[in-house]
Amino acid sequence: MPHMNVATMKDQSRRIAVFLPTLEGGGAEKVMVTLINGFCRRGYDVDVVLAQARGPYLAQLMPQARVIDLKVTRVLHALKPLVKYLRSERPLAMISAMDHCNVIALLAKRLSGTTTRMVISVHSNFTMNNAKSGSVLASLARFWVRPFYYRANRIVAVSTGVADDLCASLNLPKQQVRVIYNPVVTPELHRLAMEPVEHPWFACADVPVILGVGRLNAAKAFDTLIRAFARVRQQIPVRLLILGEGEDRVSLESLVEQLGVQHDVQLPGFVANPFSYMRACSLFVLSSRWEGFGNVLAEALACGARVVSTDCPSGPAEILANGRFGRLVPVDNVAALADGMYASLRFAERIDPAAAAERFDEGKIVDQYLEVLVREDKDEPTAYQAILKENGSHSDCCIKSSSNGEQ
Repeated sequence: MPHMNVATMKDQSRRIAVFLPTLEGGGAEKVMVTLINGFCRRGYDVDVVLAQARGPYLAQLMPQARVIDLKVTRVLHALKPLVKYLRSERPLAMISAMDHCNVIALLAKRLSGTTTRMVISVHSNFTMNNAKSGSVLASLARFWVRPFYYRANRIVAVSTGVADDLCASLNLPKQQVRVIYNPVVTPELHRLAMEPVEHPWFACADVPVILGVGRLNAAKAFDTLIRAFARVRQQIPVRLLILGEGEDRVSLESLVEQLGVQHDVQLPGFVANPFSYMRACSLFVLSSRWEGFGNVLAEALACGARVVSTDCPSGPAEILANGRFGRLVPVDNVAALADGMYASLRFAERIDPAAAAERFDEGKIVDQYLEVLVREDKDEPTAYQAILKENGSHSDCCIKSSSNGEQ
């Protein structure tokens, strides 16, 4: 049996399992830790089943959560111990995140022969994420993922855009997918937002500070933000901070030098508490080419920041209620982003952060996940079962699409 940090077992009818590769510092992992702690507060027994029990988010788990370390180096190798876990512990429900984990979780449920309710969650735009990965396996994901996703009792998508793209890409029935936003607004966020900002630029109220937060990579398009900032700087005094680390640091620093804005742009790296920066900044900008949801945008709204965002797939338009809570501009359009930033700095009024962020409240989101995981109708058929019934077949050797017959 895999290592467990608690030896005693509890009522299995109250047990929820969460399956992830690790608890390294990714957006999906952060969301899942928030959900795990929310489930614990509701009185559920939660097993955090990890391919490897490592990562900074381990320290953020509530003591009630039981960590189960499968001790494997790859998610694929987690299949056998995960089957053993399901047969032994028989949780009422299990939820996973990310394509490779979702596939292994669904296959493990199939092989275990248990009645555990299987819910998978999708945290990124399926088409964009796989097309931009550069991996042959990822580019073919729609073919190898589809047969497994049909078996899920329910699929949770973090935005309507993600859900629509997933259904179109995998030909999934829309009734199988439920949209649940990410639980980004927490009491901890509000507490951290009120902490003082140590950066000296915030001591000078005369010069506005624009803020960007995220991994320094192609998806976040900070090159577009820097170019747009250089245009705004020609019109008014302004400074730019980009918090985060990533593979594009060198090229972004080179661009800053090339544009001659090195005295007014800083990339200080990863910051443990970005929320105080969000509260103090004059404007928050999301310049992404694609997102699944856009956690930092919702977090900035909750901190009371003015925001400008690209209207990228998927998430920002929903978070900003199609422009009600902030400006939306085209993707990779330097001029439009610069115009939006300038207008927001000079003319826009601050919105009510509570009204903007109430949809992403942790308590509400945890309740929505529990509706999906622990619903009374435990015999609800999967899309796969519905398709077999429609085709009058009990065969398990292939899965037919209900609309076009593809295999």
